[in-house]
Amino acid sequence: MLYTAFLFGLISSFHCVGMCGPIAMLLPVDRSNQAKKVTQILTYHFGRLTAYGSMGLLFGLLGKGFFMAGIQQKLSIVIGIIMIVVVLIPENIFAKYNFSKPIYRLISSLKQKLGSQFKKKTYKSLFTIGLFNGFLPCGMVYVALFGAIAMQSPELGVLYMILFGLGTIPLMSTVVYINSFLTLAVRNKIQKIIPYVAVFIGVLFILRGLGLGIPYISPNTTSLFVQQNPNCH
Repeated sequence: MLYTAFLFGLISSFHCVGMCGPIAMLLPVDRSNQAKKVTQILTYHFGRLTAYGSMGLLFGLLGKGFFMAGIQQKLSIVIGIIMIVVVLIPENIFAKYNFSKPIYRLISSLKQKLGSQFKKKTYKSLFTIGLFNGFLPCGMVYVALFGAIAMQSPELGVLYMILFGLGTIPLMSTVVYINSFLTLAVRNKIQKIIPYVAVFIGVLFILRGLGLGIPYISPNTTSLFVQQNPNCH
């Protein structure tokens, strides 16, 4: 299921252009030295990947707890359903509820610290911008974190989120070089594709949990459980 992380990151990057694109456009990079500019942009992305990886570690540990409890099959199905429901519910319904209110002060502090880093032009500041950017609330990241839980191990949880982050890099890097390469009309059309991709990935997680015996997609049910004795044929 790891390949779904990169695929989802690649498609989600079109959403990122609208939400985090302004941050990428305003990065304090050296516009006169192209080689240095590349390393600076990579440093920014490394910061984002560090944030995603740390969240993947946390949610991977959570998934491992479910795995050890022996409910990993049901968990995969539930996560798949949640992924589908999240993208099908209109955004205006979610807007009625301020889910971030309990951590509003933390988010405000994060944004304030993020803004102060743009005044500097060091590699440390670029890494910090990427790190803070990665922790900012984002619906696409939330969906990816459900995937990290389904990986059922901290190592795979980290890898899942890093692959998701890598998928966002090509387009987010392009934004730095070409600020207006995507018109509003094109971005709107691409935004419509994102729900279909999220639903597709959700269906894959459901199939994985059903254990239908389909190689690589829905392995046999017996391979999804921790057993005392090996299942040999």
